Amino acid sequence: MDDIVITGYGIKAPGILDKLSFLNVLEKGICTQSILNKTNSSNADIVVGLIEDNFLEIKGKNYKRHSRSVRMAIAAAIDASEMSNLDYFEPHRVAVIMGTSAGAILEIEQYSKDFFDIKTTPIQGVSYADTHTLSGSVAEAVGLCGPAFTLTNGCTASLDAVSMGKLLLESGTVDACIVGGSDAPIGQWTINGFKKLRALSIDATIGNAGVPFSTEHRGFVLSEGAGVIVLERSQTAKARRQRIYGKIEQVISRNEGQKLLSSDTSGRHMLEVFQEAIRHTVPSYVNSQALGLEVNDRIESFILKETFGSTVPITSIKGMIGHSFGSMGAIQIISSLLSMEYGFIPPTIKTKGVGFNDIPIVLETRYQAVESVCITTHGSSGNNACLLLTHS
Repeated sequence: MDDIVITGYGIKAPGILDKLSFLNVLEKGICTQSILNKTNSSNADIVVGLIEDNFLEIKGKNYKRHSRSVRMAIAAAIDASEMSNLDYFEPHRVAVIMGTSAGAILEIEQYSKDFFDIKTTPIQGVSYADTHTLSGSVAEAVGLCGPAFTLTNGCTASLDAVSMGKLLLESGTVDACIVGGSDAPIGQWTINGFKKLRALSIDATIGNAGVPFSTEHRGFVLSEGAGVIVLERSQTAKARRQRIYGKIEQVISRNEGQKLLSSDTSGRHMLEVFQEAIRHTVPSYVNSQALGLEVNDRIESFILKETFGSTVPITSIKGMIGHSFGSMGAIQIISSLLSMEYGFIPPTIKTKGVGFNDIPIVLETRYQAVESVCITTHGSSGNNACLLLTHS
């Protein structure tokens, strides 16, 4: 079976609009988060990961009626398609598979009162409720008319999009796939919801909010972002002399079958997914889901120790850019591609590793050859997904 490889990518994240800006953030360990001032009397200031660009106009085309998450996805997808020279393929032979968790929650929140009166109901209102607008709009913007799917299974969504794209390519259904995720969840619904669950960091100091691998801190930093990747078969990429940035070796995704808002705190389910994804490979490092939630970070520590002891380094980029839900897996893939291309492991910033001293956390940028990376993601109600990425 032909290898499935990555020939292009695009990213929009806090302080990051392209490959070089992301490389700079990763290599130097820069925190791009900011303070969101309180929006009403019941909320205090919080740390978030915000993108300054509104993406209302992209390549000279107006997208003001699209939701923010869709606009970010379109911008990232256009970058990825240009990088991979995607116009080589027949439009009906390219699939679009995008993942999201929050969808158009910002716009639904913003216009909720307007929908009670037909006069004030926005004409694009139906598209906000239809999450599939995400993939459909990406397909239209790039000029594609092949299969289009939108996955809404939480924080593993973009890794699941990669898994589905890999299957379509291996079956010969399509010749290329645009896959990834986009989320713009920074609104009162999401903020108050995760505060209620005591999952969101309420520390208004950037250096103390969303600290991975630390028992001295609590809670994650909510962020927005989009990550898009182009997949194709290795034989096709070589035939058209397209640069290959990495190879998708394996993607494993499973649900734990848990009750609402619950997950397996023992880590056994995640361990099985992790070990099946890596098989017999010892990766150069693990690009971890760790985001500042003690249960999740403990599971990351557990699966690493159970599998490799203290021999494989682990890092998390979420101290830099926060956690952007369904797009995060794709963003972790792109960070790993840069790591492999430029020969370094990005640092886990903010933390001193207190409470996690028994695992080899990368605290400062480590320059070395990177041949393979295992990427881990967890989702609400027990979704677990891991991906093994190798150098081309």
